Amino acid sequence: MIAHAYQMYRQTQVSTASPGELVLMLFDGAIRFARQAQEHIERGELEAANSKLIRVQDIVSELNLSLDLSAGEIAHNLQQLYTYIYDRLVEANVKKDTAIIDEALKLLVELRDTWEQVVSQTR
Repeated sequence: MIAHAYQMYRQTQVSTASPGELVLMLFDGAIRFARQAQEHIERGELEAANSKLIRVQDIVSELNLSLDLSAGEIAHNLQQLYTYIYDRLVEANVKKDTAIIDEALKLLVELRDTWEQVVSQTR
């Protein structure tokens, strides 16, 4: 019952969010899953870590695919950054290396914080 209520809340939250807020939600999810992957690796739970890292990779891919490259240089720079983060996440997953995840996490947090500033300025 509680899980269903939470699911309904999240569904409403997503359906009423602005595009900028949706991007923030994606970053929040990517950051959460990356941190969970690190915890799983530290506990030796490699299958669970793999699952979480794949989720982060999927989110980064979605962010990359949603770019409007006609917007100019910023979009192209973001594309390169997302590709770099994705590649590092794949390497982290293969090697089960928390240091590589940490590198990707720092970039994701920085991007998320930047998006948060943009969203708050456009409200």
